[in-house]
Amino acid sequence: MARCMVRPSGRAPNELREVEFRLGVNRYAEGSCLVRFGHTEVLCTATVEERVPGWLRNTGKGWITAEYSMLPRATHSRMQREVARGRPSGRTQEIQRLIGRSLRAVAELEGLGERQILVDCDVLQADGGTRTAAITGGYLALHRALSKLVEAGELPRLPLREEVAAVSCGILEGEAVLDLDYEEDSAAEADANFVLSASGGIVEIQVTAEDFPIRDTQFDAMRALAREGIRELVARQRAALAAA
Repeated sequence: MARCMVRPSGRAPNELREVEFRLGVNRYAEGSCLVRFGHTEVLCTATVEERVPGWLRNTGKGWITAEYSMLPRATHSRMQREVARGRPSGRTQEIQRLIGRSLRAVAELEGLGERQILVDCDVLQADGGTRTAAITGGYLALHRALSKLVEAGELPRLPLREEVAAVSCGILEGEAVLDLDYEEDSAAEADANFVLSASGGIVEIQVTAEDFPIRDTQFDAMRALAREGIRELVARQRAALAAA
């Protein structure tokens, strides 16, 4: 009889952590969402700026960009603030570029006019999957900010084609599992981040093998889990927006 792998979290291989979206948590930002994936919590805020980077001036197009940071006690031990070090780390720059690319992939930049939306993603508590939580919650903050522009008559319609969400997968004891927390991620033989649109389009996939090269069958199993997980996340995004 085949052995059934038991995840440290006790979840089934295809089971997400408990997910929660709280919209409108920041009274000043045009759009905001506090997203929770298990013990990972990220505050996402969207700010509308009536200007664009210099290279986009007089083009009629807008821009969406993102910044990402972790609070000093988001992890087990205190980290120095990156501002104290003088510049963001390479990891921070990579993540915030990923968030920006993911949000722009589902947006109609021509429909923004010459406006920039800045999405800030601040990790309050980290237990794995901070970048995927930031993308998933960042979309909701962006949606709320753009909706307010439509409600105010400043945009004729919502310049978003569809939802975007992200989730992690990994290979744990040879088996594909969905939505890794820190304990699972630190023990995984491989891990991946999938960013997909609501229709299943691929925005970005990041895959890393830790011990051995990943087999095609393992990658296919992770991709299938990711598609299942993102369908569930998109349904929850829609429910959160409907209730807002």
